Amino acid sequence: MFSEMRIFIKVVEFGSFSKAADVLNMAPSSVARNIDNLERDFNATLLKRSTRQLLLTEAGEQFLAGARKLLSDEAALKASLSEQDKQPEGVLRISVFEGFGRVKVCPILSGFLAKYPQVQIEIDLDNQLVDLHSENVDIAIRIGTPVDSSLHARMLMANQTLLCASPAYLAQFGTPKKPDDLLQHNCLRLDRDRQRTYWHFRKAKQYKKVAVRGNLISRGGTPILEAAIHDGGIVQLSSWMMDNLVADGTLVRCLPDWQPSLSEHSSGDIYALYSGGKHMRPVIRAFIDYLVQALKS
Repeated sequence: MFSEMRIFIKVVEFGSFSKAADVLNMAPSSVARNIDNLERDFNATLLKRSTRQLLLTEAGEQFLAGARKLLSDEAALKASLSEQDKQPEGVLRISVFEGFGRVKVCPILSGFLAKYPQVQIEIDLDNQLVDLHSENVDIAIRIGTPVDSSLHARMLMANQTLLCASPAYLAQFGTPKKPDDLLQHNCLRLDRDRQRTYWHFRKAKQYKKVAVRGNLISRGGTPILEAAIHDGGIVQLSSWMMDNLVADGTLVRCLPDWQPSLSEHSSGDIYALYSGGKHMRPVIRAFIDYLVQALKS
């Protein structure tokens, strides 16, 4: 039936059986017979035929649109199945915000490249938002779903934050007992391009919003994390940046009964963003799958 649909589309494009037959290298009678078969199978008249011209009927117009979609889907499916068997290769360009890239992405790169030796990775640890279309980036890893509706997104992990400080800092300046106590502390802050920085806290039905202040601001998490480690103040960062430091006693959690957040609603989940149609390049699919599995384990 797909071959008959292709013949029908050619007849419509050229407006005659004979012209379509020339292009398809078929006899005009064979072309006409295929159209007859379609009309019989679908119990509808698709073309009005005369000695001078062929005209689409209303049913023919509906059939034409459906046939084109079916043939397009068939081609996409064939391409997808073919791509599945293709070994990932070529250059993969990744942009990932600095903290997550350093802690979660960079450690898995050597394993991925060993598994796929035909791949070359170019990675940029950058806290600036990038335009995947204009900056030739294949994958951008960011917090939150994309605003650009043309991008595809795959969630990598939830992103909860912790409030921490070093034991020496807390011994010198005291441990906060409630969110408002942070007003008396040096809070190390992420730059959100705002004049004031608010930290948000929830416990059961309680909600607190605190306008924190401090002497160090950074666009990325590494500088303020290092400052906290070296007794510089209290920091709020993603748990995946600080879990190990809390476990070994380098940092101590503050206000553990409260759930902190850098935004009013949540800290935002982490997504891998990529552009393209339904069927992504094998190397993009392979890397995202590999990263997701690594994050789980």
